[in-house]
Amino acid sequence: MTDRELFELYKEQIYYFCYYLMQNQADAEDVCQEVFVKAILADRSKVQDLKSWILRIASNECSNVLRRRKTGLMKEIRTFLLSRPHSFNPVEESLYHRETKTELHQLYNKLPDKIRMVVVLRYVNELTVPEISRVINIPEGTAKSRLNRGLKLLKKMVVSQVKEMNSSESVF
Repeated sequence: MTDRELFELYKEQIYYFCYYLMQNQADAEDVCQEVFVKAILADRSKVQDLKSWILRIASNECSNVLRRRKTGLMKEIRTFLLSRPHSFNPVEESLYHRETKTELHQLYNKLPDKIRMVVVLRYVNELTVPEISRVINIPEGTAKSRLNRGLKLLKKMVVSQVKEMNSSESVF
């Protein structure tokens, strides 16, 4: 596979993965560029699963940047995550999808970094648990427990939001 084919095949997946983790368009673009520079310069002859391999590079790069943020080297800027464009949808359906994605993105942002990474790999990049464990270099059991914990945290957040909405409706 040529460098160009590698880039064209994985550019969107890597960008969205970085975007979900970095929570900032500029940071995601920078990390994405670093990922492809490393992937292009690397020897890919012995790589069996390109998708897992390049997502692992992306997860390592995102982890490095996030770690530097936490140590104070970079200031974290929180923004809403971009949603993938949906074409040919009716206006109402498009609005509904946009609102739902925005709410999900806000919930993802509240998850701890390690858990968010696993949840994003599973539900945004549609990787299996074994692929996730290879991408971020953790045992499958750890990936499963982080995924389970992430789903429980998301459920807890959704339940609390519903309770808040119900209590605010009863006031009016």
